[in-house]
Amino acid sequence: MATICVYCASSRDIDQSYVDLAYSVGTELARRGHALVTGGGTVSMMGAVARGARAGGAHTIGVIPHALLDVEMGDEHAELVIVDSMRERKKEMERLSDGFLALPGGIGTMEELFEMWTSRALAMHDKPVVVLDPDSFFAPLWTFVDALVEKHFVRSEAFYALTVRDTVEKAIEAVAPPADPLR
Repeated sequence: MATICVYCASSRDIDQSYVDLAYSVGTELARRGHALVTGGGTVSMMGAVARGARAGGAHTIGVIPHALLDVEMGDEHAELVIVDSMRERKKEMERLSDGFLALPGGIGTMEELFEMWTSRALAMHDKPVVVLDPDSFFAPLWTFVDALVEKHFVRSEAFYALTVRDTVEKAIEAVAPPADPLR
């Protein structure tokens, strides 16, 4: 069993299809026997992934700063870890997790993705960093990163530190591969 950190939107006015995607990620993590780490809120995709995981019997851990308890509606059904700052939130989420899965989201999601992607590219950790991109949400980002590589701001090898998948099943397989039965 792995503990997987899922980064995703906490925006309330996004298309329902993204909320449904997050819920399906949670249920699939649970089906495979994994635990979940989130940002500790109950709104939007963040809440949906946790509800989906719990519906399947998974253990959920939420890490949330004091300042966001009311904004993101702290998840009282999760093992809730309350911290003082966003920096502490990210550090604790990283510490608790065996891998990282980014779903569509806003600037907070992008910040979290880039931090884990960068630190993996720099060999500061070896945990999987995976992006679930079922509808080309991230296509503009890939175009931008291609331009950064072309202009030599980013080494092309940095792409190898990130895995992109287009289905829930493939993304979870990439972030938490099944254990080798021969070990």
